[in-house]
Amino acid sequence: MTLKSFNEATDDEARQMLRPCADIPRWINEITAVRPFDSEAALLQYAEQAAPDWTATEIDGALAHHPRIGERAEGASAEASHSRREQAGVSSSDETAQQLIAGNHAYEEKFGRVFLIRAAGRSAEDILAALQQRLENTPEQELPIIAGQLREIAVRRLEGVLAE
Repeated sequence: MTLKSFNEATDDEARQMLRPCADIPRWINEITAVRPFDSEAALLQYAEQAAPDWTATEIDGALAHHPRIGERAEGASAEASHSRREQAGVSSSDETAQQLIAGNHAYEEKFGRVFLIRAAGRSAEDILAALQQRLENTPEQELPIIAGQLREIAVRRLEGVLAE
């Protein structure tokens, strides 16, 4: 997608372009409503700031499209393709992989949702360390961290979509 095609798309088409980045309708609608953008940088900056106060319900809806860290996303959806690219660099030893699996389960048991972290550019060991640290959080401490990670993922995905 080019910036021009995004700016010129119908509202429904623009929403479809944004949905794989973060399936949060309020965020999608805010970005769609302020088009046209003068530059890709302006679009990315706005996307980073749009709907800053994501609710737990919005986050949980978006997380429904995210596999566990270390698991390969299945299917041909845009979300699955993004996830496979983002986690492509997360290779690990068997020991680290087992620790990630155990950590994912502990996180889900404690917080009731999948562990979310921007995987792109991080090693499996870095992700594991973050997971172990975040397991010490309370749900109230963790929610804004999840929102921040989801926002980072959304903006990176949007950046990637613009480069296609």
